[in-house]
Amino acid sequence: MVVVSYNVNGIRAALRKEFITWLTHANPDVVCLQEIKANPEQFDEKVFHEIGYKYCYWYPAQKKGYSGVAILSKTEPNNVVYGTGIDYMDFEGRSIRADFDEVSVMSLYLPSGTNMDRLEFKLTFMDDFQTYINQLTQEIPNLVISGDYNICHEAIDIHDPVRLKNVSGFLPVERTWLSGFLESGFTDSFRHLNPERVEYSWWSYRANARANNKGWRLDYHLVSAPLQEKIKRAVILPEAKHSDHCPVLVEIN
Repeated sequence: MVVVSYNVNGIRAALRKEFITWLTHANPDVVCLQEIKANPEQFDEKVFHEIGYKYCYWYPAQKKGYSGVAILSKTEPNNVVYGTGIDYMDFEGRSIRADFDEVSVMSLYLPSGTNMDRLEFKLTFMDDFQTYINQLTQEIPNLVISGDYNICHEAIDIHDPVRLKNVSGFLPVERTWLSGFLESGFTDSFRHLNPERVEYSWWSYRANARANNKGWRLDYHLVSAPLQEKIKRAVILPEAKHSDHCPVLVEIN
């Protein structure tokens, strides 16, 4: 199974930038989208059906034009779960899960800490999400959590670790949480296969950051322990330019 995760920063905007053409060529089995910023009635889902993604599940935020996640699949999942059952998370449309025969795939959009209030919200979300996943993996051990975590884990994952050490996305408290999440039974698939590789998945729109490759690796496929040995490939795809993020891909045998 090939899974692509992509924060599209608005599905309607991405569709105007030839996203369908790119997705046709990339041709993953499952697509996890974040920050769709739309309700399904605001765009034509048929464009995905026409290229093989007949099973499309959208989970927008209650607030229009904000957040939201989705899963697109070529094969029909056995079960789809919208959200976590935790009200404040689900109000913002931040997770959706599809259960297949041998693996479950979750699309996750973890909040950003753009100001103090949102940072507190993010830290609370992280703690509650860890508790939720601890319980979920007892029931569903073969789990891939794909998405935008809004955290760079190590210095190698950010273009200027010294100057940015006090910026949300690279704060010690966020990085410590991600370390703990991995220690609870997950593998960072990209770093597992590429321990020394310096690549990013997000660039600011400011100061020509993408052209200068001043980026952050915020997007991950975290793979649960029973699947670790089945990780065949994990790559970042910076040539796709429909968003300030780029897609990340994992292949599970």
